[in-house]
Amino acid sequence: MANKYITTTLPYVNADPHIGAAYELVEADAIARYWRLMGHEVFFNTGTDEHGQKIARKADEKGQSRQEYVDYYAGEFERLKDALNLSYDNFIRTTDPHHIEAAQEIWRVCDAKGDIYKKKYRGLYCVGCESFKTESDLVDGKCPDHNVEPEKVEEENYFFKLSNYQTYLEEYLSQDGIILPEWRRQEALNFVKKGLEDFSISREKSRLDWGVPVPGDESQVMYVWFDALTNYISTLGWPEEGGSFEKFWNNGEVVQVAGKDQVRFQSIMWQAMLRSAGIKAGDKFVYHGFINSGGQKMSKSIGNTISPYELVEKYGTEATRYLLLRHVHPFDDTDITWERLDEWYTANLVNGIGNLVSRVMKMAETHLDTPVKVVDEPLEESFIKLLEAYRFDQALDTIFLHVGKGDEYIQQTEPFKLIKSDSDEDVTKAKEIIENLVTHVYRLTGYLKPFMPETSKAIQEAVKEKKKPENLFNRLES
Repeated sequence: MANKYITTTLPYVNADPHIGAAYELVEADAIARYWRLMGHEVFFNTGTDEHGQKIARKADEKGQSRQEYVDYYAGEFERLKDALNLSYDNFIRTTDPHHIEAAQEIWRVCDAKGDIYKKKYRGLYCVGCESFKTESDLVDGKCPDHNVEPEKVEEENYFFKLSNYQTYLEEYLSQDGIILPEWRRQEALNFVKKGLEDFSISREKSRLDWGVPVPGDESQVMYVWFDALTNYISTLGWPEEGGSFEKFWNNGEVVQVAGKDQVRFQSIMWQAMLRSAGIKAGDKFVYHGFINSGGQKMSKSIGNTISPYELVEKYGTEATRYLLLRHVHPFDDTDITWERLDEWYTANLVNGIGNLVSRVMKMAETHLDTPVKVVDEPLEESFIKLLEAYRFDQALDTIFLHVGKGDEYIQQTEPFKLIKSDSDEDVTKAKEIIENLVTHVYRLTGYLKPFMPETSKAIQEAVKEKKKPENLFNRLES
C-alpha cells in the first residue's frame, strides 16, 4: 500500500461558500475515502485563503477588522465538514502562525536561489482576481471573470523569475497523465511554450497592509498567491523535515484537485516555486469545470446561485453528495437547476435505491428466519478504473445500473407472489430469491462507501439486523 496526499485549492474567504467549492470538497473526499478503502495511508487537506486586497476592502466596507472578517467566513467554510460529511485531516488557514512562517521560509529559499528580485512595475490590476492583467487577457477592456476595468497600478514590487523555469516546465508538463483532463495539460503546455514572464509576488504595504510580511523588507507584503500556494506543504509541517511532509509529500503521491481557472497558478507558478525551493513537484492535477444554472454563470445579481447549505437543507447530506458527484461532470462545465435536482433526487434516490432497499428488506424482515450471511467482496476492476480516472459520474452510473438490475430481478421472479403460494417448493424458491436480493443490496454498499458513506452504513446495518430501515430518502414536499 502507498502514501497518498490529496488537497483542494483554498477557497477565498470574501463570500459565503458556493456550490463549486462544495463540489471540489466532495470530489476530494470521495478520492480520499476510496484510497482508504483500498488500504492506503491518506492525508486530505483543505482550508481557507485569507489575505489580499479584495478581503481587506470587504472588511473595510463592513467596518470590521480584517481578522474578524476572515474568522467569520473561515467558520462558514469549516461548517461544511459536518454539512457534507467531509473526512479531511487538516483545515489550514493562511492566517495560521505556522503557515505564515512557512510562506516566509519559502520566500527566503527562493531568494537564496536567486529567483527573486525587485523592480518598478506598471500594469493593469484586477482586484477580483488578485492579479495583474495584460491587454490580451481583457475583453472589451474588462476582466472577463469580473466584468470590471482593471486598475492602473505603478509601484515597486518583488518578482519571481518564472522565466528561469521555461525548459523545466515544458518537460514537466510533457508527462502523460500529469493533468486530467488531457486538454488541460495541453492548455498548460501551450501557455508555457509561448514564453513565460516573471510575475509580481509582493505589494507595497502602503497600498495593501493585509498580507504576510516580506522577509527583510517591512515596506512590502507577499502577493496573496505566493503566500496561499505554500499551504500545500505548510499543512504537512514544512519546513520541518520528516513527519507528515516526508511521509506524504516526499514519499507519497501528491494529487491536487482544482477548478479550470487554476491551471496557471497550480501547474505552472506553484511548480516553478517548488523547483526553486528544491521540493518535489506535484504528481497529478485534476481540473473540474464550472457549475452554471439555467444556462448562465451563477451570480447573486441574477439570483440563480445555489448554496451548498440550501442543498443539504432540502435533500440531506448524503443526497447532496450524490447529486454533486453523479450529476456534475468531473471535467466539463455543468448546468444545474432546482428542477433538475428534484428530478434526479426523486428518480434515482427515492424511487431508485431507496425503494429497492425498502422492498427487499421488508421481504427479508417478514419472510426470512435469520439474517442473510453476507461477506465483503472486492470492488470490480471496471469500477476501480473509473475511480482511478476520476470519473465519479460514470462510477455512480455503474452503481445505479445495478440498482436497476435489482428492480428487474424482482419484477421477473415476483418473490412477493411466490411466498404466498400453497406450494412448499414455491415458498422455498421465494426465500432463495429474497436472499439473493439481500446479497445484491449488500454488495452495493461496498461501491457506495466513497460517495455515500452513511447510506452504505445504514444498508449494511439493515441487512445484518434483517430489518427494513427507516426511509433512506424522504419524498419531497410538493
